Order: sequence, then structure tokens, then C-alpha cells
Amino acid sequence: MNDDHDLTRREYLTYGSAIGASALLAGCAGGDGTATPTGGDGDDPTEASESTEPAEGTETSSGYTASMAPVGDVEFDSVPESVMVYSLLYADMAVAYGHGDAVNSLGFSAQAGGNTLDAYYERLPGVSFDHEGIEQLNTGNSGVNIDRELFYELNSDLHLVDPALVLGFDGWAEDDVEEIRENVAPWFGNVLSRRNSEPPAAYADEYEYYTLWEIADRTADVFRAGSTYEELAAVHADLLATIEADLPPESERPTVASVIFMDGTFYPSRVDTAGFSNAHIRPLAPADAFAADDVSFETSYDYERLLEVDPDVILHRYGINAYYDVGAIRDSIASDPVGEELSAVQNGRVYAGAHPVQGPLMNLFQIEMTAKQLYPEQFGEWPGYEQGDPYPEIPEDERLFDRGRVADIVGGE
Repeated sequence: MNDDHDLTRREYLTYGSAIGASALLAGCAGGDGTATPTGGDGDDPTEASESTEPAEGTETSSGYTASMAPVGDVEFDSVPESVMVYSLLYADMAVAYGHGDAVNSLGFSAQAGGNTLDAYYERLPGVSFDHEGIEQLNTGNSGVNIDRELFYELNSDLHLVDPALVLGFDGWAEDDVEEIRENVAPWFGNVLSRRNSEPPAAYADEYEYYTLWEIADRTADVFRAGSTYEELAAVHADLLATIEADLPPESERPTVASVIFMDGTFYPSRVDTAGFSNAHIRPLAPADAFAADDVSFETSYDYERLLEVDPDVILHRYGINAYYDVGAIRDSIASDPVGEELSAVQNGRVYAGAHPVQGPLMNLFQIEMTAKQLYPEQFGEWPGYEQGDPYPEIPEDERLFDRGRVADIVGGE
């Protein structure tokens, strides 16, 4: 089983614990550990623009075709009107391309995932995601499973889901994946690029790894939104140029620890590895506090071990209107006699961090947020964040990208 299959199982426990199922084992939260990159790990949207795929998909005699590993070419008669989505990044992409109303499901809590998107979209006039009535696909109580009957009940035009991920769910085999493709609708998705994880054997020859913006490019073809993608990619390129122009020298960059904290235990994640889970932090090139450690899903730190590392900055994953009240977590750490000695605690640098399963709109905000958290002298102070609030209002002259421009692009203007 590849790492992302395992991560999905562990995330189920993480989400359940954070939302209120306190009986679940905290030790199964897991991190984003290291993986051997076997594909591109850049975040330059020009990489995707140079793809051989045309901006609006390939025309055929009966419609058009979009392409992405591991499923290859998928032919469409028209833009899908009902779309199954498991991972949040594809919900964000559907909204970005003007088809958020087509999304009929999310893998975990639709409320929690929708609240995260709401937090960012609050700062994009006219952009929203109606997540009322959206189906929760994961029906497992202790693991992860999607009931095959749900596929028939939802009767989607497209499953915007990576079939390589589904093979890791309880009770699923290759024949089941093929049955759904033939009897309901095709698959189209790639999520093992989150960490460039090893695919299951059935997809080993077909799998490719993409950057977040390459996935966004190929998904734009599904919605015939190539021009929208190009405009958003241009905003992203401008944002990266702004970051690159003002990055401090390496010697002045802080050490950063990305963690999940539960029940007195820290679950670490590397920030210097390939994959779209780090697409918000890779352009900022900080020093990884865990670079010298062998971080895996089984890795956990107590207070004493984290104090040995003593990062300058702690970023708590899933921190923006998602599963964790980072303000309360910060207070809990500071109340511990060892935790209070952490430099990040003493200097007020424990922050609500990004959601690693990010789409392109989320990515723009999360790059800006992380830049301010890591380099306030260069990019302006991060104003702080309270659980349940939208993404904080940033004074216009301190914003790193133009909200109005992004909202107009999503709105088709």
C-alpha cells in the first residue's frame, strides 16, 4: 500500500479526533514524511503551460478529450454537470473554473472541507462554494471506504478521483474500479503527486507525477477552462516573482517545523520534499527543522524531542477553519513546562498553517500567508488567525496578489 493510501486512513482518524471523535487513536494522525521524487517538483506554472495538451482540451469528432495519468485520455461529449470529488483540491479547481455547483461530494466532512474553502473565498468577491447537501464519501468507521452503491446513487458524469487512491480503500480491487468506469462514469484524478508516492502495482507503469499547477492545467481541460487556467497561472507566476525578489539570504531564513499536535504529541512533516502538499512553502525555501531526521508516518515527538530540534517557527497543518483550533493548541503547548521553552512559543511564532490538499485558489492565499509568517520584514506581518474566522483581511498595500483580479478571472471577466 502506498503512502497516500496510508495517509488517507490516518487522516480519517485525524479528522475524526479534531472534529470530536476523541476516542480515536491520536497516534494515527501521521505526517507528510519523505518520499523519493520521481517527477517534477517545481511550482512554476510555465511548466504546465508547455504541456502538449491544448488549453481547452483536444477536439474529437464527438467532443473533446482531457488527459492525465494514471487514466490517460478521457473523452467528453460536454462539460460534466455532476462531479464526484474526493480530495479538496479538486473542489477548489471546480470552483476556480466556474463549476463548483457540479461538485456532489467530498471524501471527508463536507462541512469541514467547505468551511476551509469558505475561509479563503470570503476574500474573493462573488466566489463561493455551496456545500450544503454534499455527500460524504468516506463511510468507514475505523478505516476508509467508499460504498460502491454511492457511485450508482450519485450517478455522476465524472469521478474526479484518482483510481490509484481508491484501490487502497477497504474492499476495492481493480475489477471494482473498472466496473464503475464502465457502468457509471470515467475516472479522472491524480493525488499521489501530493508527495510523489509510490502507486499501487496496477498503475505502476501509467503513473506520472505533476506539480499542483500542472494538475490544475489538465483539470481545466475537463471544464473547457483553459483560458481561466492561464490567467490564474499568470497570477501565480507574479506571486512567485514577488516572493523571489524579496527572499532574505539563506543564512537569515528560519528553521520551520510543520506539525500536527494532538494529546501532547507532535506529528512532524518535512517541508523540503517534492509534491503539491508543499506547494505553498517550497517557493519560500526555509530551513527544514526536520531535515536531519528520518520522518515517516510512524514518527512522533514528545516535548523533549521537539525542544532538541527547537524550530524557530511552528506551522500547524490544517489550521485555517479546518480541523484544529491552533490558538488553543498554542496555549496548550505554552502551558507545558517544556513546551514553554520552545523558541517558537517564546517568540510568538506558532501559526495556523496551510491545508496540504490545496487547489490553485487555496495555493495563492497559502503562499501569501506562509510568506508573512516566515518573513514578516520582507512581506509584512501576519495579522494572526482565530479558529472559525475567514482568512484575515490584509490591508490592500500589504497583499501579495490582487484579490479582485482573481475574483474577476473566476467570474469569467
